[in-house]
Amino acid sequence: MARMTGAQMTLDSLQREGVDTIFGYPGGVVLPLYDTLPQFPGIRHVLCRHEQGAAHMADGYARASGRMGVCLGTSGPGATNLVTGICTSWMDSTPVFALTGNVARTLLGKDGFQEADITGITQPITKHNYLVMNAREIPLTIREAVHIATTGRPGPVLVDIPKDVFQETDEFDWPEQVRLRGYKPTVEGHAGMIKRAAELIDQAKRPIVIAGHGVIWADAHRELIEFAEKAGVPVITTFLGIGAFPESHPLSYGWLGMHGMYYANMAADGADVVIGIGMRFDDRAMGRFKDFNPTAKIVHIDIDPAEIGKNFPTAVPIVGSAKNVLPKLTEQVKQQPRKEWVRWIDQVREEHPSRDVRESRHMLPQYVMRTLYDETSGDATIVTGVGQHQMWAGQHYFYKRPRQLITSGGLGTMGFELPAAIGAQIAVPGQETWAICGDGSFQMTLQEMAVLVDEQLPIKMAIFNNGYLGMIRQWQQLFYDQNYSSCGISQPDFCKLADAYGIRAIRVETKAEVPLAIREARAHKGPILLDFQIDQEENVWPMVPAGAALSETIEAPEAELAR
Repeated sequence: MARMTGAQMTLDSLQREGVDTIFGYPGGVVLPLYDTLPQFPGIRHVLCRHEQGAAHMADGYARASGRMGVCLGTSGPGATNLVTGICTSWMDSTPVFALTGNVARTLLGKDGFQEADITGITQPITKHNYLVMNAREIPLTIREAVHIATTGRPGPVLVDIPKDVFQETDEFDWPEQVRLRGYKPTVEGHAGMIKRAAELIDQAKRPIVIAGHGVIWADAHRELIEFAEKAGVPVITTFLGIGAFPESHPLSYGWLGMHGMYYANMAADGADVVIGIGMRFDDRAMGRFKDFNPTAKIVHIDIDPAEIGKNFPTAVPIVGSAKNVLPKLTEQVKQQPRKEWVRWIDQVREEHPSRDVRESRHMLPQYVMRTLYDETSGDATIVTGVGQHQMWAGQHYFYKRPRQLITSGGLGTMGFELPAAIGAQIAVPGQETWAICGDGSFQMTLQEMAVLVDEQLPIKMAIFNNGYLGMIRQWQQLFYDQNYSSCGISQPDFCKLADAYGIRAIRVETKAEVPLAIREARAHKGPILLDFQIDQEENVWPMVPAGAALSETIEAPEAELAR
């Protein structure tokens, strides 16, 4: 065994776990680690401009690649700045490894300069976290943390290391195997439950699949296609499940929920058997719980037993990975075309198309997204912030593969788009990446534009600029008697701001300019910003009002369609 400092052990351990990129920001207590970084040329360090950006970059890296993302912050504010990003990955089950430094062991608990109890702060929003009190523990701790983050239901972990532990020298002992008593995720699925599910599905007249983010993390999209085609079951997705099933497939009916497709909501509400796969039946997808399709029988396949039965009674619970469960279920179900059920959903879709882009003299955001889809042939990776632009990106770009839409779902984190796009571009450098930004959301993390220049990343930023916190304005219009309180948002000249960073920019002011601007952006080899001056009071439709049921989905009023 070789002797190493704690800093060397940390980086060596991460490198052994396949880590090739760390998104971070230096500070006093992590300087021993930064001093050691040049000894590990296989690890790329990306200097963020705010630690929240580092956490989102690690998250975007993980979502785009399927590999664990790593972020790094110093003690105190450096660590607490990571918290929003850690919670984002917690809510969306993203494997992120957060590494923080802390004050020396002699100062812990004594309110030393820049001390924060980050393990206490993040306990509710990590799968597990560690405070490492001696260097010898570092290899085993990192091995365990990575195992926890990347197995079972993925999620964030945090490892906190005091400064003097980084500096301490000890023997490096790498554990080849990890044995965690009490942590043994069930991945196979119970044979008896799978048989019961197959029988229930075979008896169903109107079954529907709701596929979630778990299908993507399980890499089970092919298995889902095979199941749906054999059983003849239509598939809808959650918002984070977009891409789990190709939207060009004849059995694909979009995504459900608050701003999902009208016909997807009606199909979920009209089904006699609902097959939830890798999703958690949350309020944004399901509407008012007590009135969601009360007669439907629910089959729930999820790797996390805590999710099954949490929000709805479950007829057939199956704990396991979708990757392993779906082939067994496919083998047992009968081949059925379900023509009448599919015909009914097709009719609802024809009468309530949801995704049509109406003709208008205004520059509609729906038109911008549809034009982007056409110009990129549907091949780009789309990364969004949170707000109206996020919903339009989900509705009007058609996704053909997993990991193509990267967005904050459970926490709804504004400012996610730019740093997550950076992580995604670094993870998959050959992929065309577009950050779809709201003019409010973008202002929360726009300083990360500096990283685009530092790292020479060809990310295309499309700002949907309507001068409002658009989703707030929409709710105030519809539910608060048009009392537009603190929703108008001032902003810098985004094009001048981009120029100040050395980034090319184009202001797009008319509908006719949209295709040309997108083509110009795609032809540009470096980063570029497009400032789309979209219609100010365009709303997102369809919509399930907060506290309403899916059956109460409302569509755009005629007066709005005529604008």
